Amino acid sequence: MRDAGVRDAGVRDLGRAGPPRAGDRASLRRSNLSLVLRLLRDAGPRPRTQIAAETGLPKATITNLVAELMESGLVREGETERHGSVGRPGRTVEIDGRSVCGIGVEINVAYLSLVALDLRGEVVTRHRTPLDTRGSDPAAVLDRMARAIGETRTALRDRGVIPVAVTVAAPGVIKAGTGVVSYAPNIGWQDVAVTEGLRTRLGPGAPPIDLENDAKLGAIAEYLVAASADIHDLVYVTGETGVGGGIISDGRLLQGSAGFAGEIGHMPLDPQGSPCVCGRVGCWETMVGLTALLRGAAGPDDPVRDPTVDLEQRLTELRRRADAGDAPTLAALARIADGLALGVALLADVLNPRTVVLGGYFTHFGDHLIDRVRAGFAARVMAPGAGGCEVVLSSLGFSAAARGGACLALDRVYQDPIGTAARTAAAVEGGWGA
Repeated sequence: MRDAGVRDAGVRDLGRAGPPRAGDRASLRRSNLSLVLRLLRDAGPRPRTQIAAETGLPKATITNLVAELMESGLVREGETERHGSVGRPGRTVEIDGRSVCGIGVEINVAYLSLVALDLRGEVVTRHRTPLDTRGSDPAAVLDRMARAIGETRTALRDRGVIPVAVTVAAPGVIKAGTGVVSYAPNIGWQDVAVTEGLRTRLGPGAPPIDLENDAKLGAIAEYLVAASADIHDLVYVTGETGVGGGIISDGRLLQGSAGFAGEIGHMPLDPQGSPCVCGRVGCWETMVGLTALLRGAAGPDDPVRDPTVDLEQRLTELRRRADAGDAPTLAALARIADGLALGVALLADVLNPRTVVLGGYFTHFGDHLIDRVRAGFAARVMAPGAGGCEVVLSSLGFSAAARGGACLALDRVYQDPIGTAARTAAAVEGGWGA
């Protein structure tokens, strides 16, 4: 199913560079091509006459722009559509782009996840492998990531699909524009040059590689869904070993003055609580992170706490125990729900979003958590009616960060449709994807 759009902006416009600005004829054409392609992504197939009316561009210009996009394989003719009883029926134009994709790769404490999306937002391939990142050397983790990306590129190439870019989602603080994980205590990383390391491992034929915080990318993916319901202010809360946040305000990703906005997992909410990997005590993630659930629900030798076992399998087992009425599991989930209600209420008081989306492992236990979270949340928020804020469960689960990464990678096409298509084709001839 095609992802919903982001009003009149590209994915990068959420918090990065804005759309192309018209400074000469070439940039004006690039901007117009981008405008048409984003309209088709956001609003769906429509005839050329409707595209002209909605963009304000002359019909002759739209005809030429659509022809150029078709020649590049980014759009195609759709169904025949008749308006009224007079005149010839018109053909709609729709997004195509099945020969290009964006790859999102998430590295987390217990797994490596990869998702490739085509230009229509449909999943081309995905996989997740267990990985004890915290117990591994960063170089070994980068080796695994490069191998996964390389194998995916080969498989995609055999299907005639070429990745335009890769975006890596990582927990912790990212130095903006450097490709460096500055500080990620949950995986034990400090000043790890991720993009440089991957480019070196993938060789000169590597596609462009970006790096972004996992929660921010998860927020982008969630916003692409929420925007279709006219929701443009939301907070996305990750449910991982670490707890992070991505904040969308009036349709834009909140980065903060140094790019650190969203480090909500280290709000000190329990001064008498457990030590946190960041060196402080009682951080929110020590109350509601995955480690808190596993420690509360199972003993140290229980297989659900074994990081070498696939996380989905472990969570499925815990879900089975909860459904069977296992007392330790239910008690642990109740504590998680109470901790979530406390932290989410504080976020709602400060940010007043329309929606708080709970992602990651929280989605596996939704019906065991959500009612208790909502009740505690409503009792704590200062504003009447919780300030119009609703707490919901993510529909994307653990895939949100990788999907957000794939969307950000694909946005190169939406920012410069023909240029990206041409550069990708040239790169393929020169060995890109080999």
